[in-house]
Amino acid sequence: MISKLKFKDSFFLIAGPCAIESEEMAFDIARYIKAICEKLEIPFVFKGSYRKANRSRLDSFTGIGDEKALAILNKIRKELDIPVTTDIHSVEEAKLAAKHVDILQIPAFLCRQTDLIIAAAKTGKTINIKKGQFLSPDSIKFAVEKVKRNDNNCVLITERGSQFGYNNLVVDFTGIPIMQDYAPVVLDVTHSLQLTNQENGITLGKPKYIETLAKAAIASGVDGIFIETHPNPITAKSDGSNMLPLKELEVILQKLVRIKQNL
Repeated sequence: MISKLKFKDSFFLIAGPCAIESEEMAFDIARYIKAICEKLEIPFVFKGSYRKANRSRLDSFTGIGDEKALAILNKIRKELDIPVTTDIHSVEEAKLAAKHVDILQIPAFLCRQTDLIIAAAKTGKTINIKKGQFLSPDSIKFAVEKVKRNDNNCVLITERGSQFGYNNLVVDFTGIPIMQDYAPVVLDVTHSLQLTNQENGITLGKPKYIETLAKAAIASGVDGIFIETHPNPITAKSDGSNMLPLKELEVILQKLVRIKQNL
């Protein structure tokens, strides 16, 4: 899978909604992004969480049902002929999700969970480990080793910011080349702009800086970009405050391609 994401003079894109809300919504977003990426010659992986297990509030949206959401991801994978990814949260979920997706994502808060990483590695799928905001760039190598020592060399690292105070994140771009010694590196330009766990239990964000962060990421030499996007973020059932309006995606990607071509 990793070799399929490599493209001469380009970067790959992992993009989609925070969560699978419906089949129609997921397909509309996937088709829209696929068309842009084909035009710009950017390898594309569709992303959508089939279950939102890490929620601040008990009444937060968690999903439309595991089997239903995974079936939608698998349908997108087959009908649109694009790789898909979703996050997993337990050993049991690794085998379940692996039947439907190409890349298994290990959430940032779970990146030190040995049993989870080993279970994911043993599926043979590409494993994307999101670096916890509490880890240094050097520390993520131990999570990568857990995958590789279980006969799976298909692993990615996703940077998503480091904790700066209680509710803010910053990105240390010097960490990109450090982590590239261990695996290809993706920068999550939406979650790196989160303002977590506000007083009302709702996570906010700074999406107006997504373009700035994405440009810096490409200039720093990342292998891939991770963007959560939605046709109407204000109505999204999860993380709407962080997501990029879908209509703004193409212009940003055009700029990123130009930056990459001039490096």
